[in-house]
Amino acid sequence: MLVHRVGGIRRSWLYGATFACMVLSIPIISVLFVAIQPSGEVWSHLLETSLLKYIVTTLILSGGVGISTLIIGTSTAWLITMFRFPGKNCLNFLLLLPFAMPSYVIAYAYTDLLEYAGPVQTILRELGGWHKPSQYYFPEIRSLGGAIFVMSFVLYPYVYLLARSAFLEQSVSMIEAGRSLGKGIFRTFFSITLPSARPALMVGTSLVLMETMNDYGTVDFFAVSTMTYGLVDVWLGMNNIAGGAQIAASLLIFILLLVYLEKLSRRRQKVYQKENSRFSRLPETKLNG
Repeated sequence: MLVHRVGGIRRSWLYGATFACMVLSIPIISVLFVAIQPSGEVWSHLLETSLLKYIVTTLILSGGVGISTLIIGTSTAWLITMFRFPGKNCLNFLLLLPFAMPSYVIAYAYTDLLEYAGPVQTILRELGGWHKPSQYYFPEIRSLGGAIFVMSFVLYPYVYLLARSAFLEQSVSMIEAGRSLGKGIFRTFFSITLPSARPALMVGTSLVLMETMNDYGTVDFFAVSTMTYGLVDVWLGMNNIAGGAQIAASLLIFILLLVYLEKLSRRRQKVYQKENSRFSRLPETKLNG
């Protein structure tokens, strides 16, 4: 009787999960269905004008944001996990706050703060005695570099959360073995901690890249021509929904290819860990000064 009941529960979960997957797949299926419709001469027009610019800008933006968030998220997660210092618990909470702020809102705030008429440049001009923009150099916030800067500090929590989880579950015995062999804090990080956390870091970075590629508000405000910008332009500006869906489908294929290549690159990577060592207390280093 109990076996039949357990089997019925399993089937219910299977049917429920299948139904949920079907519902979640509807938007993707809809985009692919629209994408197979004829789009006229939109692609020939894009090839002659701006398609190459869209692709190059998207790759630069994605690469810059991906590398920046990987560095910021990994370093902050390692700092919070492996060290003791005043304000650690508060900082662990504050590092998640960018999740509550859309990137385009941060883009507006940073633009008001750093533009020519903003308080930062105004104070610099007063301190330096300058009166014209040509008298000093200040990076343009509404640019590709500015978009990378803003989106990196908004999206790094994806990497931070997964990296911190991976660091908390790492094998304490491996760290202790590395320390006993004379490896310092940084050598232990690069030779033991970082390789074991690689799958989590790559998943977090993949999420960041997906968010970067589908963002429109920030790139539109910063006048950065990405594939998403081109998608909206084709869809609304040219009134060609099939062409827009085809651009969206190409972005989807690129993301799937990226995830597949990452999985392929670590197909032979094996990480071993004793169960009882995972829940041991991690050795924390107290920071002074």
